[in-house]
Amino acid sequence: MLATDERKPAMNPRLQQELVAPEGPLAGVELLDVKPVAGGCIHQAWCLTLGDGRRLFAKSGGPAAMALFEVEAEALRTLRRYADAESIAVPAPLALSALPSGAVMLLPWLELSGGDQASLGRGLALLHQASEGGSNDRYGWHRDGYIGAGPQPGGWRDSWGACFVDLRLRPQLELVGDLGLPGPSVERVLERLKECLDQLDISPYLVHGDLWGGNAGVLADERGSLFDPACWWADPEVDLAMTRLFGGFGRRFYDGYFSVLPARPNWDERVEIYNLYHVLNHANLFGGSYRNQSRASLQKLARDLG
Repeated sequence: MLATDERKPAMNPRLQQELVAPEGPLAGVELLDVKPVAGGCIHQAWCLTLGDGRRLFAKSGGPAAMALFEVEAEALRTLRRYADAESIAVPAPLALSALPSGAVMLLPWLELSGGDQASLGRGLALLHQASEGGSNDRYGWHRDGYIGAGPQPGGWRDSWGACFVDLRLRPQLELVGDLGLPGPSVERVLERLKECLDQLDISPYLVHGDLWGGNAGVLADERGSLFDPACWWADPEVDLAMTRLFGGFGRRFYDGYFSVLPARPNWDERVEIYNLYHVLNHANLFGGSYRNQSRASLQKLARDLG
């Protein structure tokens, strides 16, 4: 799925033994090799080579990681329900195990090539398109989840503006605390955002929810691939907006996407709005410059929205 990285520590030998133990997820299978995988800041990631020739992707963490793995596995299954397999691959969870040495999730290994992103964009658009109507016209998600290591509250709203403001922005703002902005001005921004978003004529679509460059790729067969989701039912532009936050998505990705779902008027003007959620989450997880970026974004939205 990602490149292996021999500079990272090796897997705990006890965990390796527990994987292939009679009660483990790989019982009866020979484990030939375990290599650490590059990337990832929450859990450890591994490429497992099995005696039957298969390679698997494994995530491991402490006992508390099981809750994150369960949410991720459900999101992957939901994405697969709507994905067009000819254009985009979403890995199917193979096993979730709470082992004595920690929690583990196993997935198929996906060999990324870094090639043409047109199928990735087209596949994302087809997934969005196929999911329309799948939430009974409600915005949100049925359970509490995670955005990275941060909380992503569950719940439903009939209004898109209320969902984005009440279930995404407000919880992050409560966590981030004082940004040096007057409380009434922040509240005015939130109310104006709610009004503006409610004016959009959109249905809820299933979104990946955490679509930065490290959570998507292109396979050797030129299909796109999506993984590490934080799904919910939302304006599909929230996925497009996040592709603009850290880079990694080129013109071919957008050409592929818009060949299926044409760009809505002024979509790029909503990028700042939708990415405020992720900037606030990064401020809560990492602090530092993300707090300054959150403050600047709120100030800009206050000016733009009047």
